[in-house]
Amino acid sequence: MEARLFWIGVAMGLYAWLTRRCIKTGRLDTRTSTALWHALFYAMAGFAVVLIAVLSIESRVHITKASFGVLGLREFMPSIGGAIVGAVVGFWHAWAKGTQADSRRHFLNEDEEWAETVFSAVLLASLLMYFVIQAFKIPSSSMEPTLLVGDHLFVNKFIYGVRVPLTGKRVLQFHPVQRGDIIVFQFPTDDPEELHCGSIQYKKDFIKRVIALPGDLVELREGIIFVNGERAEPQYGVMEPAPRIPRPRLDLTPEQYDETWVSRRLDDRLGDTMRDYFGPITVPAKSYFVLGDNRDHSCDGRFWGPVHQRYLKGKAWVRYWPPRRMGRIP
Repeated sequence: MEARLFWIGVAMGLYAWLTRRCIKTGRLDTRTSTALWHALFYAMAGFAVVLIAVLSIESRVHITKASFGVLGLREFMPSIGGAIVGAVVGFWHAWAKGTQADSRRHFLNEDEEWAETVFSAVLLASLLMYFVIQAFKIPSSSMEPTLLVGDHLFVNKFIYGVRVPLTGKRVLQFHPVQRGDIIVFQFPTDDPEELHCGSIQYKKDFIKRVIALPGDLVELREGIIFVNGERAEPQYGVMEPAPRIPRPRLDLTPEQYDETWVSRRLDDRLGDTMRDYFGPITVPAKSYFVLGDNRDHSCDGRFWGPVHQRYLKGKAWVRYWPPRRMGRIP
């Protein structure tokens, strides 16, 4: 969301600058040019409004698929529709009322002011979302009972360091990631066609609990977590009292098992048999092993590998909705 907001702000800022230049040079003095320029502003506004609405809906149902990389087809097509409708309305509006020079100048000045306002507000919002804090809604039951479906929370995005755009690096770290932290991260793959847990997860935001840090040896036996050979305490989350899934029979050496897990291909080999018996694996450098608190119903690091720090977004901080559950997240 923050990347889209940033580029919307940049586009509006460029529009405001070009409008000011064109007014000074007299390039928009005719009725047709004013109507076309006004239509462009309405098109940009229509595109942005529909895009934000679609992103908001998708974030709630958790179906975003960014097949275009920056902008997915599911987002792009409705936004183009909004732009076309906006352009038609804007052109008709300016053409019908722009018969006089004063009216045309009024349209241009008004568009410039609105574009500058949107530029300032949207750019500030995108910077805050990118570097400081972001709202997040729990989409599934994988973190129950700690976080319930529909819980709204704020994510602290600077506690683990400020992200340097386009580099994947972090600076000014206030606090290192620790075992037990609940983190929000982008699904750890760069392949938009990679399938995990029954669907494409590329570019989706996940929330899980950190169980093991770089260099840790982690294993699950009958659903019980062991880190560096010792039973991890506390054992976060819940498990059903149902019979446990038997240990799978493996044709992999420990080294092959580890490499297959790191490359996110282990779920293709073992599927749900990893629910109760997993590992042992060694967490790679600059990466984390994460699990959902509701371990029997969680698509997590057992199935799709480690979370490299470049995918990390921040730490779950405060639940702000519903009111009866407001408070800091443990």
